[in-house]
Amino acid sequence: MPPEVPKWLEDVRDAAQYILTATQDQSFEAFSADRTLRQAIERNFEIVGEAINRIARTDETVASRLTDRRRIVAFRNILVHGYDNIDLGIVWAVIQNALPRLLGEVEILLEEAGDQP
Repeated sequence: MPPEVPKWLEDVRDAAQYILTATQDQSFEAFSADRTLRQAIERNFEIVGEAINRIARTDETVASRLTDRRRIVAFRNILVHGYDNIDLGIVWAVIQNALPRLLGEVEILLEEAGDQP
């Protein structure tokens, strides 16, 4: 694993943990009504997507172990470039369903990276 990949994995973990922590006691309605929270979540999803994009360009073997890597990068691109077409229901579904799985996969990769010489 190239030396910069664990740093990017750490960035994914940090952003994903922030998103999950910030939304854990929130309802969809509260999330939808809170502009500051929504923007913070969107920014952290941008970080997740960009870090995964960098990992994919640097180490396809590691990237291939992230189940939805292409969809994550595409989601990041929508958040950045299609800001006026963001569907909050989709954002919420990603938080509830996909993000915990991604975090688990990243944790495994980071654990393995720590075992490397």
